[in-house]
Amino acid sequence: MNAFRTRLGDFLDRPIVARTITAVILFNALLLGLETIPAAMAAAGPMILALDAACLAIFVAELTAKMVAQGRRFWRDGWNLFDTAIVGVALIPGSGSFSVLRALRILRVLRIVSVFPRLRRVVEGLITALPGMASVFVLMGILFYIGAVMATTLFGPSFPDWFGSLPQSGYTLFQIMTLESWSMGIVRPVMEVYPYAWAFFLPFILVTTFAVVNLLVGLIVNSMQDAHSEESNAATDAYRDEVLSKLADIEKRLDRLK
Repeated sequence: MNAFRTRLGDFLDRPIVARTITAVILFNALLLGLETIPAAMAAAGPMILALDAACLAIFVAELTAKMVAQGRRFWRDGWNLFDTAIVGVALIPGSGSFSVLRALRILRVLRIVSVFPRLRRVVEGLITALPGMASVFVLMGILFYIGAVMATTLFGPSFPDWFGSLPQSGYTLFQIMTLESWSMGIVRPVMEVYPYAWAFFLPFILVTTFAVVNLLVGLIVNSMQDAHSEESNAATDAYRDEVLSKLADIEKRLDRLK
């Protein structure tokens, strides 16, 4: 049994298998897109659905093979759990109360992340940055709460659609933070009634858009750099161990010749 697991694991680790799974993922993404086109479904609907079912069968077979080859190790790998959850959602019947889950089938495309090591490192870098990002989100939440209270108090009576309540003010301030129609759409109309409103909006934009958001970007970049450094150090250590092993073999051969 162990020998079979080893051979099966070696087969799954072959580059050709990874490339095949990648091609099936991309092909399945194309099929899911075609299912949203009425003309395509009218012309070849049964074939598209059959090919989609075949792709899902390949994903299930791959996961089953991994479970057999890796045993308990399969459930200790976060990426295996990620793939299992995505494929599991696709197996839920897409009718009745579960019809909304049909839209989640496109999540199968995310399996491309678990196939490519470089994409996995990007996601792992984002996960590593989450603790620092949580602190920034808390800070942003405090700033938004303060801004929403001030905006509701200052501008709510004249602009109830934008600043009539705390939720409305929070959403409007979020739109302003994204710089989407913030000047001509919101701030200038407010300034026609409150000429000094710029004294509130400009500091808010400077603090949230240019300071806090860039702080988030900086945390993510630092996390990516740390992950890359760890990978480089691991590769260097592996190369050093390989060189030392070869030198040890050469030394043993020289000792035998003496």
